[in-house]
Amino acid sequence: MDPLARAEHVAGVRVRILTDLADLHAVQDLFDGIWRPEPANRPVTAEILRALSKAGNYVAGAFDETGLVGAAAGFFAPPAQRELHSHIAGVAGRAMGRSVGLALKLHQRAWCLQHGVDVITWTFDPLVSRNAYFNLAKLGGLPVQYLPNFYGSMHDGINGGDDTDRLLLRWELTAPRVDRAVAGAAPRWDAAALRREGAVVGLDRSPSGEPLPGRVDGDTVLVAAPADIERLRRSDPRCAKLWRAAVRDVLEPLFAEGAAVPGFDRNGWYVVRRAERGEA
Repeated sequence: MDPLARAEHVAGVRVRILTDLADLHAVQDLFDGIWRPEPANRPVTAEILRALSKAGNYVAGAFDETGLVGAAAGFFAPPAQRELHSHIAGVAGRAMGRSVGLALKLHQRAWCLQHGVDVITWTFDPLVSRNAYFNLAKLGGLPVQYLPNFYGSMHDGINGGDDTDRLLLRWELTAPRVDRAVAGAAPRWDAAALRREGAVVGLDRSPSGEPLPGRVDGDTVLVAAPADIERLRRSDPRCAKLWRAAVRDVLEPLFAEGAAVPGFDRNGWYVVRRAERGEA
């Protein structure tokens, strides 16, 4: 069974390209339910999705027996780059934990390869540990740029008005690391083992859960992310803002000097390596 078929089977969904206006309105409603935006800050509208779809861009939905439970939309980069930028993807709360997101991304990968596209890029919040693990470990993507406050302030149920720092992820669709990842054979990163081998801690967690700056002078630097930034934004906005500033202060200069981030430990650590600058 190929990776997409296996992912759809595990998730209990079928993913298909969407062009019908009713389906596109359903995607708009799905995203509104996930992000819970203020009326003027809707993440995407059915009209924009209609235009993207008509122009040949990627708009797809994942369906189970209850209806639409996940969706993704992306648009092409300049033709010579042979890239798709995946602008937005989300899964309904009732379908979380079923690997619907993986099915969506593997459908997107298969669709792009069928259309002569070699690379997909997208942005994600470096403070969201589960997304970092999914993007790096499950998919084999590589963060390539730190983007401070990329979208400006977003007042919705996820971002909560916080600065929208993002990592730009590059997914080389036919790279060996990606083949291994989507086959479930990606290497596992162990921050504790790396520390024993000489890795330095650029950012740690204090006993109270606040960010604790360390040192960044090693070839391998471990950078902690908060366990659940979305919950923290609701329960302790001050601490959430401390995490935003602390992660930015460590990761942005490392990216600027050309360091690479080949992995993410499941317990919430970015693995940053100077020795792997420019690795594909």
